[in-house]
This record gives sequence, C-alpha cells and structure tokens, in this order.
Amino acid sequence: MIELDNDTLRKVQLIQREMLIEVDRICRKHDISYTIIAGTLLGAVRHKGYIPWDDDADIAMLRPEYDRFRQICEEELDQARFIFQDHRNTPGYRWGYGKLRRKDTLFLREHQEHMPYFQGIFIDIFPLDEVPENRILRTWKNFECFCVRKALWSEVGKIADRSPVKRTVYRWINRIPEKTILNYYEKMIQKASKKRSSMVRILMFPTPNNQYMYLKKWYENREEIEFEHYLFYGIKEYDEYLSFKFGDYMTLPPESERKTHPVSQIKVIDIKDDD
Repeated sequence: MIELDNDTLRKVQLIQREMLIEVDRICRKHDISYTIIAGTLLGAVRHKGYIPWDDDADIAMLRPEYDRFRQICEEELDQARFIFQDHRNTPGYRWGYGKLRRKDTLFLREHQEHMPYFQGIFIDIFPLDEVPENRILRTWKNFECFCVRKALWSEVGKIADRSPVKRTVYRWINRIPEKTILNYYEKMIQKASKKRSSMVRILMFPTPNNQYMYLKKWYENREEIEFEHYLFYGIKEYDEYLSFKFGDYMTLPPESERKTHPVSQIKVIDIKDDD
C-alpha cells in the first residue's frame, strides 16, 4: 500500500478540482441541478476547500438530473481529458453510481487492481432515488439496497475482506452473474421513480444515523459556495445536512481518523494551484 505524501495528495486534490470545474461547466450550460455533498461540502464550509487529508470529491444529483448529465456527457464532456463511467457504459463496473476520471492518471485502490476498466483519479457522482417515507418500508428498502450492494461488491470482497469466512461468502455470492445483479438494480431504479417522496438516498451507498434516507429538499434548495477559490453549488441548508450526516461537523476528528484511501499504484499530473 502507498502512503500519499502531502505533495502527491495535493496534486490529487487539484486534479479532482479540475473535474469539479468540468461538471459545473456542463451543468450550468445545460441547466442541470447538482450539489457538492459529504466531505466536499464539509470542506467548503469548514476549510473553504478540501479537508486537508481528503483524497476524494463527491457530487449528488437527483435521478432525472443524473440521467440527463450522463447522456449529455456523451457529447459535451471534454473527452481529451476526462471519461465518465457507470454500469451502463463500462463493462465490469460494479458500483451503483458514476465516476468521472482524469485521463493520463492512475489511482488503483487496494484490492481493486483486477477490475477490468480504466482506473484514473476520480470524483464520485451519486444519483439520488426516492425512498418510502414510512419507516418500516424504508428499513426494508435499506435491506434490499444492502443485499444488492454486497452482491456488486463481492468481486472485491472475495479478495479484500479480512475475514476468511466472509471472503468465502463473497466468493459464493460472486457466482451470481453481474448482468443479473445489474438488471435487478435497474428495476429498483424504475420502481423508485414511480412514487414521489420527500426522502431520497443513494441506493448503492450506506446512509448515516440508521435513518436510511436524506431529505429531498436539501438537494433541491441550492446556493453557491466557495471551494478551492471557485464557486460550486452546495446545499443551502448545509448546517442541517452536515449535522445529520456528521454530527458536530466543525470539530476536527482525532488524528488517528484522518486517513486517505489505500492505493497500490498512483500516477498524477501537475495542475496549477491557485493558492
């Protein structure tokens, strides 16, 4: 595993900022609504840029906006520099959300070296789908999401999990054809789109606080926020959202929790820093 030194980490962050700028450009041009979320929004609020030890960036879009973005990228994305991946256009891609990657870079996550697609430095682009407002139905939906997510993860989990028993379980789960899992996931997306709700979630990503949802209004009500000397769209009610997700979000975590993702290989390019 490679430990990212401060210089390399900063180069990763600047490459990701370049991708955020590209997403923002496309979305403003085509009137697509997006928000920076999670640690990226926290960084904007607390640091006006990246959390110093953070090595990823996150964007969210409600499902109709995500589908428009995905389609527009086929023509609008600067394909000399970037590539957009999700399970619909990238064979072997087993994540239920999209990634924008920078060409001419490499960011091989530990235990994912065998995955059969280009793995450059990336930002995550998450689609948000409707979930039931009824707590019991939402809890059941969370269990369904968990099962499908683990089935997709099994290609990595059969290698990466520390438990020999769990690795064996993942090997058995991994016998389920990828196409079967993804077809089921597509049906989940279609089902979610048929019912309106005040609650949404990323179907293939865990949710905080055992609530199994986020409020849809957070992603509908946006405002510009400074991040790394640029203005991106973030959640207007960021205090409510960040408190829900992180608790006391203005307090820095202990140093033992300030970690980057484990990588086995990395290749960066130089991007101008505006500091």
